[in-house]
Amino acid sequence: MSWSKLKQQLESFLSPALNGRVEYTATSYRYLPDKAGICYIAVDKKNVLNMRDTTLIRWYQTDLEIKNDSNIQIPINNEEVEAVRQDTKGIVPEDRLIVIARSRKISEYAKELLSAQSSLCKSNFNVVATKYLSTSIEDSLESNDILLNILALVDRRVGKKRILNMSEKMKLKHPIVQYFYELRLNTL
Repeated sequence: MSWSKLKQQLESFLSPALNGRVEYTATSYRYLPDKAGICYIAVDKKNVLNMRDTTLIRWYQTDLEIKNDSNIQIPINNEEVEAVRQDTKGIVPEDRLIVIARSRKISEYAKELLSAQSSLCKSNFNVVATKYLSTSIEDSLESNDILLNILALVDRRVGKKRILNMSEKMKLKHPIVQYFYELRLNTL
């Protein structure tokens, strides 16, 4: 599918409150094969998500940066604490079980986050956007793919009630997905 057709279809699904605020743009260099071109999403005329790096959202280089980021809040439930208790055969103090469970969960989260952000490039944007147009909103919102999450969050088919009920899930998403969630939340 050509870029202009893809852009037109993506913009037709934008939430009315974000129409004109969110823009999809792609550039390419026909006669310079060593330049790959750029694809980005702009909010209020500012490039928020370049497919290589971004200016407003923090990108993580290592899993240690994610683990040490104080802004990341990882909720722990009783089943996860119980699993740690089973693994340690009950010889670890209760407060330490919570720390171990959180550490395990944030390690998994860091791996997912790094793999998701490493796949962002212009050609991937076209593939993911085409995939988005053919999958359900639920699948896009539940996906671990950053771009699918963003496209679904700005979609007009995601209603106010669903947006409000997603606050806990958004804590575990990449900061750029959280940014678009907050953007959509502020338009309600």
